[in-house]
Amino acid sequence: MTTPTAIHLHSNLHVAVSSTSFSKNLDLRKKLKKKFLNSFFNESSLEFSEQELCNFLKNADAAIVGAEFITEKVLSEAKRLKIISKYGVGLDNINLESLKKRNITLGWTGGVNQRSVSELTLCFMLGLFRNVFQSAFKLKNTRWEKDGGQQLTGKTIGIVGCGHIGSDLIKLLTPFKCSLLVNDIVDKSQFCLNHRAIQTNIETLVSESNLISLHVPLTTLTKDMVDEKFLSKMKSDAYLINTSRGGVVNEKELKKALEQKRIAGAAIDVFAEEPPSDEKFIKLPNLASTPHIGGNAREAVEAMGLSAIDHLTAFFKRCPSPS
Repeated sequence: MTTPTAIHLHSNLHVAVSSTSFSKNLDLRKKLKKKFLNSFFNESSLEFSEQELCNFLKNADAAIVGAEFITEKVLSEAKRLKIISKYGVGLDNINLESLKKRNITLGWTGGVNQRSVSELTLCFMLGLFRNVFQSAFKLKNTRWEKDGGQQLTGKTIGIVGCGHIGSDLIKLLTPFKCSLLVNDIVDKSQFCLNHRAIQTNIETLVSESNLISLHVPLTTLTKDMVDEKFLSKMKSDAYLINTSRGGVVNEKELKKALEQKRIAGAAIDVFAEEPPSDEKFIKLPNLASTPHIGGNAREAVEAMGLSAIDHLTAFFKRCPSPS
């Protein structure tokens, strides 16, 4: 007797993919459908509203979600939902207490896109120090101004958050012989010792760094962490990079600091509101910005998608669906 294929084992399960990025990827769709025939995708190319998400998930046994908010209301109406598999790494958009209360499993793998984010951060560092962004903008407006900025090599870099991404970034910085200052709520002394970094308090890091890079989750502790007080303690010729979560930075205060040139510049990939509506902020000449592409390299998209599929496969292998 032949062993039934995955597609036969899971053909009666309803899998809903609300992530727009996963839904647009034909290869990931094909791989999911091969294992879960009854899969449905977000075909709108837009993130669902709360009510749209309620309607989309109401008959789902499993879901693959991205950045959309999985609220108490959404979960209360998803009566059949047994597992949510995360496409990506951030969990600040998911009501974890509500998941636990309803005994819904969370499929999640930390650090699956770390190299994608750390490479973009390194790109930002080089671009800021070497004046790539401002000089390119001026040239597009027919202004020929030769200012090659500074080298990244030898600078003092502050890494706030030394988890998967912060740690990987430190490894990428090895050839640049930077002085590395690290701040984290977890003891990273052994990692710092191994990579010639120094774990220190946030006050020292902010005041001594030529560039500060943020790699923390969005929590009650980190929301608006970069505020007027934080920015006022930075060196006037220092730079700020945020590739973590938009809410970590108070954008109104950053906008003021950039307009008044209290810091040299900033590069951000994430916003409190996505897409951002403050056009004046986005167009500031000393701000480089990208539309949340940090974890979106092709290789990372594939890895995040396969991880999400694997969590569903493992779950229903342990807990087979009724025939």
